[in-house]
Amino acid sequence: MTWLRGWKEKARKLKAEARALCLALGDRRVPWYAKALALAVVAYALSPIDLIPDFIPVLGLLDDLIIIPAGMYLVFRLVPAEVMAECRTRAQQRSRPGLMGWTAAAVIVLVWAGVIAAVVLAFVK
Repeated sequence: MTWLRGWKEKARKLKAEARALCLALGDRRVPWYAKALALAVVAYALSPIDLIPDFIPVLGLLDDLIIIPAGMYLVFRLVPAEVMAECRTRAQQRSRPGLMGWTAAAVIVLVWAGVIAAVVLAFVK
């Protein structure tokens, strides 16, 4: 089961990097286009809706394994290195997301509820 520990470690690191990205969104030294891409990557990572549903064997998880790390890599290339280093340090100091995690989840649920309501209203009219 050594490979399982390796995957768990990679998942833990990816989660820490996602927290650092969230922190980078609020920094003024980050260009707007990097913020937009980071917001899209974080929203996709936290969203319960995927491009390919997770219940489809192999392909369902493959999109998460490709899209999220690729998006994070692009954001890391766009964010200044010193800003990313500061955000990683701050993310390590906050080992638990706490209220920020619940707030992000609530915002995502509200956004999806708004999208669904808009689609339903469009079909009703």
